Amino acid sequence: MENNKQLKLSNTNFILIAVGFLIIVTGFLLMTGSATIIDFNPDVFSFRRITVAPMVSLAGFLFVIFAILYQPKSSKK
Repeated sequence: MENNKQLKLSNTNFILIAVGFLIIVTGFLLMTGSATIIDFNPDVFSFRRITVAPMVSLAGFLFVIFAILYQPKSSKK
């Protein structure tokens, strides 16, 4: 038997996965903000935190799934 140590994912896949993780991190950073225990802060329910940030994170997760499943077009043989 041949000992084939070739990776199943190409360099393009790894670059796309890294981009997807950056999108996920961006979504989580959009969720952050100032927090206080003493006073109520209505900014907790801002449009950015409860709508935009989860959608960006979800898009990042979907992009990572796409990046894993992506198969680059092979060159002519």
